[in-house]
Amino acid sequence: MQPLRQYLATNNIEPSLITLIDVLAIACKDIAFRLQQGAMSGILGSAGEENVQGETQKKLDVISNDLLKNYLLASGVVKALASEEEETIVSGNEAGSYLVCFDPLDGSSNIDINSMVGTIFSIFSAAEGSAVNEKSFLQPGRQQLAAGYVLYGPSVMLVLTTGDGVQMYTLDQRIGEFVLTNDHVVIPEETKEFAVNMSNQRFWAEPKQRYVEDLLAGSEGPRAKNFNMRWMAAMVADVHRILCRGGIFTYPWDSRDPDKAGKLRLMYEANPMGFLVEQAGGKAYTDKMPILDIEPEHIHQRVPVFLGAANEVTTCVEYHQSS
Repeated sequence: MQPLRQYLATNNIEPSLITLIDVLAIACKDIAFRLQQGAMSGILGSAGEENVQGETQKKLDVISNDLLKNYLLASGVVKALASEEEETIVSGNEAGSYLVCFDPLDGSSNIDINSMVGTIFSIFSAAEGSAVNEKSFLQPGRQQLAAGYVLYGPSVMLVLTTGDGVQMYTLDQRIGEFVLTNDHVVIPEETKEFAVNMSNQRFWAEPKQRYVEDLLAGSEGPRAKNFNMRWMAAMVADVHRILCRGGIFTYPWDSRDPDKAGKLRLMYEANPMGFLVEQAGGKAYTDKMPILDIEPEHIHQRVPVFLGAANEVTTCVEYHQSS
């Protein structure tokens, strides 16, 4: 079981990118420690403010964002960063080679009940010799150099792609290092498991309603097989389950806020998770196109998301495109 830096080095990853990934891992180990302390470290409860997304921030949302920002800016290799919790981009080292997008704490509503949460990140190349601004970040997901997440669960796991498959690392608490535990993650093409927030069903568009109704009809319905539903209320946990044993995760458009394309953010959630899923042999789509082909319009852009088992994602998208 190789440590993270050693595995990356033996696979010819650029040294500065290894440094950046290592810094992200160190920041996430810091977040993991605070989570493990729970109420003893004063991280539970609301921070009493809303973020740029209009969502009430948890105390650990703010703490995690500040930790990641401080570690990344101190690394010397980051030209600028964009966070789900920040209204605008944050400039770093003008000579830095990378742009980093991150969701500091996905699923933060789970913090107070001691359930799974995670940190999601996406890394792009920064153009040399030019000033950085928001437009610098508006690159399609296919241009990501690396992406991944850290899942804070019974064990702390880093799941990573640098464009050559997906690897899983587990934090060895004895030595304080992430060590490789799966170097070839593959999502089966077929599945009988889906993840969606069923409480929103009445707000979905007709194609999505029809798709889920057919899943629920089981072996007697048009899909002719029984499906199980799982929902963790944290994208990072649901995607981790799909990477471990298959399935499909969907978060569609709904009519409560019809002017928004979806709930999940392209830059902080859909792109990095889409990159991971495609690298593991799955698919990641909106209701119209592959997520990684989207030309971003702004850093807080939202999109509908269907990702996971390749054949099931294709079927789900066909329901929408046939309408």
